[in-house]
Amino acid sequence: MGAPHLAAGDINAHAHTFAQANTDGIVWSLNNRQIFREPLLQPKSLRIINIHNGLLPRHRGLPSVAILLALLHGDTEYGATAHEVDAGIDTGPVLAEHRFAIGPEDRYHQIMLRGIRACHALFEQILPAVADGAAGPERGVQEEPPAYYGVRALNRLAAFRDDPAFDRATDLGPFATHEPEITQALLQLDGLPPRPRL
Repeated sequence: MGAPHLAAGDINAHAHTFAQANTDGIVWSLNNRQIFREPLLQPKSLRIINIHNGLLPRHRGLPSVAILLALLHGDTEYGATAHEVDAGIDTGPVLAEHRFAIGPEDRYHQIMLRGIRACHALFEQILPAVADGAAGPERGVQEEPPAYYGVRALNRLAAFRDDPAFDRATDLGPFATHEPEITQALLQLDGLPPRPRL
């Protein structure tokens, strides 16, 4: 319970504090929406590993948006990826992945939950090898990674409105309260006034 805790809107602004507090040279990024930048990436003594909800490089960006578009694009596979963090976004060398099939009736909230479980399983799988210094890249950085699925990708939702997969791809289920950007985009798509931001 006495572990130090740093709550920061931008972890990069606290790079010195962060680096000094680290005792083993390993930084884990789990369910993290922040992007690591200089100077946090500068110390070569730190190894930053991200557990990403999605298969890289195909599902780069926000998992919430990547899952939505994976279903709309007809992807038949999803999963989780452990990768080294570099100066790009979800572009570093892949250490391991955990794949699962997307069924023809699977809905957004089911894929999100399975993705979270895949992240957990992958973290437990790779933790000992990382701690021992034995986890090396399965494959390197791709030169031209596919599209990045950020909040701006939601501007393309209207093009999929008549897609047969639209209903299952936008069935957020219990994740509706956790994905305000998608909920907002869907409300706007339906012609409803957007909810005020709190």
